[in-house]
Amino acid sequence: MMMIERLVKKRRYITEEELLELQALCQVLPGPTSTQTVTAIGLKIGGQPLAYLSLLIWSLPAMILMTLAAIGVHMLEQKQISLSFTRFVGPMAVAFLMHGGYAIARKVIHNIQGWSFLIISTILAYLFPSPYMTPLLIVSGGVAASYINFSKHEKMERGPLRITWRPLIFWISVLLVAAGIGTVTKSLPVRLFENFYRNGSLVFGGGQVLIPILYNEFVEFKHYLTDQEFLSGMALTQVVPGPVFSVATYVGSLSMQDYGITGQIIGGFVATAGIFLPGTFFIFFAYPIWDQLKKYRGIRASLDGIHATSCGLTIAAAVSMFEPMAISWQPVLTVVGTLLLLFFTRIPSYVLILAGLLLGLAFA
Repeated sequence: MMMIERLVKKRRYITEEELLELQALCQVLPGPTSTQTVTAIGLKIGGQPLAYLSLLIWSLPAMILMTLAAIGVHMLEQKQISLSFTRFVGPMAVAFLMHGGYAIARKVIHNIQGWSFLIISTILAYLFPSPYMTPLLIVSGGVAASYINFSKHEKMERGPLRITWRPLIFWISVLLVAAGIGTVTKSLPVRLFENFYRNGSLVFGGGQVLIPILYNEFVEFKHYLTDQEFLSGMALTQVVPGPVFSVATYVGSLSMQDYGITGQIIGGFVATAGIFLPGTFFIFFAYPIWDQLKKYRGIRASLDGIHATSCGLTIAAAVSMFEPMAISWQPVLTVVGTLLLLFFTRIPSYVLILAGLLLGLAFA
């Protein structure tokens, strides 16, 4: 709605039909949908220089705020100040994730097949909480759906497809170079950049899909963050302006907490660059050929599986996060109460999080 008000009606940079078309393109590409839409508008109006500038301006406020939040959390822990005042924020963050997964599922799943994909991916992601399961499930879901649904989609007449491969070549080159340098040097900033770049290349949809991926990799698999640290950052993304993908900045910054404030700033920066750049390269590749690309039945047929699988990853992460909380009545009541407020009221998420922080301070 904000884009329609500011960019369509007020500035008239783009028509509403063009905006919806760009959003449709971004929804079928890996990466943060809202950020890609802003980048695509910049690309349409002023080419790649304006696209990069739009990306920078869009992501910078959240990057700064989430880096400062990560530094603040680390300083509190260094001074042995308990994070118990966030006791309500963690369960609330899990409730936000549950609600987000449910809301996305209702939008993208329309039949038994989709729900089956969701259930299977949820079970597998829960039983095998590895970062390698994420790309495997997403790709498998897309391939399976494409195979099953291919004949159901109408064949559309296609013209010649003129592809500029440079953005894709650049995308894979950056990934391979970062992975190679990280393996040889064992440099944590380089490895973090590669980790976030890889994840940014595989996420379809909004931040609710990214959160379980980061949780699996950086909390359960690599143990760079504790549950409480991650959940606090996840909740803060509901308060700060900007895309939910800014949780990556927080995770990257806390992953470098042993290297001091400078290290945390570097960690936040490389995480932000890594998570947002792949989606930008995909926009540069797909935007010029979108009109032809959406006419391929295989691509259209794969989307149901990709979206359903992504929802399954979100639900599996929510279950994993909720499991250790289930032994105490307070977090359980907090999750249930937050879900009820999300489903039956229109209270903004940042108001709920601030209320949770105040409640935590009152009972600290």
